[in-house]
Amino acid sequence: MAAELTAHELIAKHRPTLDQALEAIRTRAYWSPHPEHPKAYGENGSLGAAEGKAAFDALLGGRLDLGQPGTDDWVGGEVSPYGLDLGITYPHADVDTLLPAMRRGQRAWRDAGAETRALVCVEILKRISDRTHEFAHAVMHTSGQAFMMAFQAGGPHAQDRGLEAVAYAYVEQVRTPDTAEWTKPQGKRDPLALTKRFTPVPRGIALMIGCNTFPTWNGYPGLFASLATGNAVLVKPHPRAVLPLALTVQVARDVLAEAGFDANLVALAAERPGEGIAKTLATRPEIRIVDYTGSTEFGDWLEANARQAQVYTEKAGVNTVVVESTGDYKGMLSNLAFSLSLYSGQMCTTPQNLLVPRQGIRTDEGPKSYDEVVTDLAAAVGGLLGDDARANALLGAIVNPDVKARVEAASALGEVALASREITNPEFPGAVVRSPVIVKLDGAKPDDQAAFMNECFGPVAFAVAVDSAADAVELLRRTIREKGAMTVGAYTTSEEVEEAVREACLEECAQLSLNLTGGVYVNQTAGFSDFHGSGGNPAANAALCDGAFVANRFRVVEVRSEV
Repeated sequence: MAAELTAHELIAKHRPTLDQALEAIRTRAYWSPHPEHPKAYGENGSLGAAEGKAAFDALLGGRLDLGQPGTDDWVGGEVSPYGLDLGITYPHADVDTLLPAMRRGQRAWRDAGAETRALVCVEILKRISDRTHEFAHAVMHTSGQAFMMAFQAGGPHAQDRGLEAVAYAYVEQVRTPDTAEWTKPQGKRDPLALTKRFTPVPRGIALMIGCNTFPTWNGYPGLFASLATGNAVLVKPHPRAVLPLALTVQVARDVLAEAGFDANLVALAAERPGEGIAKTLATRPEIRIVDYTGSTEFGDWLEANARQAQVYTEKAGVNTVVVESTGDYKGMLSNLAFSLSLYSGQMCTTPQNLLVPRQGIRTDEGPKSYDEVVTDLAAAVGGLLGDDARANALLGAIVNPDVKARVEAASALGEVALASREITNPEFPGAVVRSPVIVKLDGAKPDDQAAFMNECFGPVAFAVAVDSAADAVELLRRTIREKGAMTVGAYTTSEEVEEAVREACLEECAQLSLNLTGGVYVNQTAGFSDFHGSGGNPAANAALCDGAFVANRFRVVEVRSEV
């Protein structure tokens, strides 16, 4: 098939966007080409709110045929956390047929060069962006995120992370020139002269194992980092969150074909209920890269067993906030209450342990005892979520029964400062909606330590009493080292305490947010500027995004010849 998207058209259309992305990762300043507000869509080929909802509704109960080779069955079974049975079926692949087909297009994709690959990826992201309203419903009804969060985190923020990965991939590939003329003087003899050619060569087929909670936001960095560096990508979505990634694969295949490349460079690996194909795929010899977000247990298994592949994992951590003192007590409480509530605490960056000195803290409102801090925080969460409509918009729905069980079991772990509240969603009566529970624990008691030193994923927070700020920092350090942390927060007006927390995070390699009291929260990170994870503690072995995340997805092969 003749290319409908020529290299010249791609350069004219998308090179300015790529250049802006390159500048953004250099300066780390705010930038995004993807609008956050739903009203920004509906013109210039993008779907507005009504069209996006109609497009999503049209998918329900149907078959999403991607035209992949090796399809031997049709599988599905997604049920929305809001109670809607999606009824969509997807191609189930005979991987012995699909994987060889994916490899066939890699030579042309490799030879296209870093710029063309990057611009094709930007076109894929642009088409996804135009369908953000449709994708938002897909993310909402697979992850349980409330619509606005699904729209922003599953749409523009995910697209930003994908583009960020493309920019880093491009930088690393063009770091080495395509050719070099090498001449070494030999005195009176003729110089030695060689022509050297350098080609970024992909590792092979990349496997992206998707997660249930943030299928696009967590999936796009690995997907686009691998694709932009020349690798074919097999997308294995979480069985409860297939649709957002299946739509992504559909768009990618369409764009690749229109640009004159093999559509099979991107394919979907959906699975039958209970089939559990991730282990089988991850250890196939054809798979040379694995990207994974999910449990520590399976992440550790991948790192130990997928020995033929370069494995990138984001696993679980115990995120901690040190509360030592504050110059804005109300702002601190408001900020923490929102951070604990957003998406029912079902974010890998949500704080879990709040370390508060048992003798209390200094504030702009005077001294506050440990009990007062915990009581006031509970009141702030209760006030934030007191209106059911607002609560539903912030909390979304519980993503799976395990989270619900953890919330219900948390009250037995200690004194409950704030009980979890069951909230009805009138639009979706089948949704399971729970507000956060806050439990008071003692940092010096071994039984309490057994509770707060393990991740309790979901809307569960522990207010941990510690003997001093120094003890809080030491417990923070131990938590990061032993359990890992995606985020760390601290509130202090003391330069000495601030320096101690900063040093602990630098030494243990954890991302730190200090004294957040406004509209930025510890569990949010911005593409092109913030690093998500560090790759330096047990919570993750990679950061989204940096040079290390992309550079080992390809190798540079040299061919030299005499002039």
